Amino acid sequence: MHTLIHLKKGTPVFLIALVLVCFRLSPSTQAVLPPPPPDGGYPGANTAEGNSALFNLTTGVNNTAVGFQALFNNTTGNDNTAIGVVALVSNTSGSDNTATGVFTLFANTTGSLNTGYGDNALANNTTGDQNTATGVNALISNTTADNNTATGFEALFRNTTGTQNTATGAFALVHNTTANNNTADGFQALLNNATGKENTAVGESAFKTANADSNTGVGFQVAFHNTSGARNTAVGH
Repeated sequence: MHTLIHLKKGTPVFLIALVLVCFRLSPSTQAVLPPPPPDGGYPGANTAEGNSALFNLTTGVNNTAVGFQALFNNTTGNDNTAIGVVALVSNTSGSDNTATGVFTLFANTTGSLNTGYGDNALANNTTGDQNTATGVNALISNTTADNNTATGFEALFRNTTGTQNTATGAFALVHNTTANNNTADGFQALLNNATGKENTAVGESAFKTANADSNTGVGFQVAFHNTSGARNTAVGH
């Protein structure tokens, strides 16, 4: 036997609308955060401004999210700052991260103490800690590596698991993938180095074509034609 609900002819329309609204706004479908007071301030010194910003927050404190879905998945992470569309959107429990820019630190989940400034900076970092990327696409491919610093457009662009690298200048160490302990200071310095470790290159295009270990060069285009030689020291043009 089917039970049908019949509305009496005189049932007020506003009651029907009220039932529909209550169903649509069921508590089970709402965000954890309460409706925002002025300026988006919440308990625990959290601040959220933007559609779905800090949407899943539970116990995290001292977080600031500004922008569409910024820190969307953060639940227990503390002391994070995300400014930009989907900045730190995947972060769950990572703490002390700062992301400024669209897609900055996009994939970060549990990584902590990272700083990304610029669109796509550290976008693919998931669990890497203590990385700093300043510039569009800087350290964009980094996933789990720690203690890298990239300053400049696409600096350390291809780095995935290489650690303790420092690149300053556009395209510096751009092809580095897994190598560690490299320092490149200058436009396209150590440009082609992919797996060579413990290199230092200071100057525009210094050791630009090299992919080797333990080279040191200071000067404009120094050792420009060196490709695989290791343990070299070069000073000057």
